[in-house]
Amino acid sequence: MGAIYEKVIRPFLFRLESEKAHEVAVHSMMFLGRVAPACRLLEALVGLPTGQFRPVEAFGLKFPNAVGLAAGFDKNGSAWPAAAALGFGHVEIGTVTALAQPGNPKPRVFRYPSQEAVINRMGFNNQGAQAVAARLSKYPGPGHRRIPLGVNIGKSKVADIDRAAEDYLSSFRCLADLADYLVLNVSSPNTPNLRQLQDESRLRELLSAVTGANAQRAAAKGTGRVPILLKISPDLGFSQIDDVLGVIADFKLDGVIATNTTLDRPGALARVSESGGLSGAPLRRRSTQVIGYISRATRGRLPIIGVGGITDGASAAEKLDAGATLVQVYSGMIYRGPFFGATLAGALSDRQRR
Repeated sequence: MGAIYEKVIRPFLFRLESEKAHEVAVHSMMFLGRVAPACRLLEALVGLPTGQFRPVEAFGLKFPNAVGLAAGFDKNGSAWPAAAALGFGHVEIGTVTALAQPGNPKPRVFRYPSQEAVINRMGFNNQGAQAVAARLSKYPGPGHRRIPLGVNIGKSKVADIDRAAEDYLSSFRCLADLADYLVLNVSSPNTPNLRQLQDESRLRELLSAVTGANAQRAAAKGTGRVPILLKISPDLGFSQIDDVLGVIADFKLDGVIATNTTLDRPGALARVSESGGLSGAPLRRRSTQVIGYISRATRGRLPIIGVGGITDGASAAEKLDAGATLVQVYSGMIYRGPFFGATLAGALSDRQRR
């Protein structure tokens, strides 16, 4: 399937404007998700229900394999039901904001095939937490899905940075009952001032509000807390990462996602003038460095989802070797096709067996 994608499907998609190609991919996955027999057949073909892949346990959840579809692909929670059929062991939707918003002006996504890179400045375009919650409520809930579903939430653009905690709480209250795990995105470079939430004082305020609401929710419902993870930037220095890890430890977060996109422009991309976050192969080295640093700093006790620059089995294994528990892909799927997750999961399982 990979060869067919690279020789036939990718050339067609790459003739389309980048965001249009993304819309085609999302709608194709939406259609597949509505045809349950086709999904089950694909699952059988890629090996998800047969034990071909090695399962992983993290933050109280069971994942059929280590590879997930990262946030950014399915922003509105409309395509995720087909993720298992493509071989993914989990899927993360979003980023979702409390208020519906159109995102930044177009064009806002740019491919660089020679570097296997993407620059985006989407700006959290999504239909809002209430609309996404209504959509998710039509499907089986946490613990009853074929693979875990994460929900990534961020700050609405119009929300003042000093009122960010209230904005995140609004999304949390809409979505917490519908997510297997929640991610607080404080690291996208495409929402003004968002990265200020990684500063220690602001991060403490945000995590205090969200973890407090999570504990209240669990007590009121008589259930466990929903796992909460923090997604951080690759552009933080190591002393800044230490500050973030200290706050994470104080509020007992369940894990960290390393990393989001970067504002850096390494190598040939130094000549590129488009603003936004860079993802894809050029992010590989830095994201692995951050994963390794976090793993050493926490003595391997904090679960890490590794994201950034995964283009093959070797680059996925590199993240696990550095200390990641799970990995996620998105840009790599643009260049490798819809079954890239299954390919990676198979490669990692073979590596574990060896």
